[in-house]
Amino acid sequence: MLYGGVAAAAALAGAGAAWWKFRPHEAGPDKPLSPTPEALAKAAQAFWSMRFDTPDGKPLPMSSFRGKLLLVNFWATWCPPCVEELPLLDFFYQENRDKNLQILGLAVDQPSAVRTWLQTRTLNFPVGMAGLGGTELSKSLGNMTGSLPFTVVFNASGLLVHRKVGKVLPEELVQWTQLV
Repeated sequence: MLYGGVAAAAALAGAGAAWWKFRPHEAGPDKPLSPTPEALAKAAQAFWSMRFDTPDGKPLPMSSFRGKLLLVNFWATWCPPCVEELPLLDFFYQENRDKNLQILGLAVDQPSAVRTWLQTRTLNFPVGMAGLGGTELSKSLGNMTGSLPFTVVFNASGLLVHRKVGKVLPEELVQWTQLV
């Protein structure tokens, strides 16, 4: 009985500590719920100087996408909603690539998992290997929880004009093409 009581107390203490650490926090000056407009602008500006490797190891500079409407989708092979929305993004890209539109997938995943996944599924838009650093990049662009999928839209001038956590819908893609 004594050992059972000690084990139960330890389990309750551990659960309480976990709740305290991961509970929703109040927003305040030191813990905003989202980045400030200035921080977002700075992160968006830094984005254009980044480069990622493609799954086959070639460099993929973000600056090569400037001048187009750019939808950047953060995804992972282990994320069911991410995998579900990729065919929609690919179809939309194929239908609109001649309209100054670019879609880029940034894989927040192990490179080997992405390569294996892409061997059985074709994407016609470029994929960059963001790795675990992609989570921090997405957070700097406004994804405060690091959730996937996460999509950001940059206009042709390179300004961040929209952010979305969760699966995209076809009507949203159409609306985003109107952003300037």
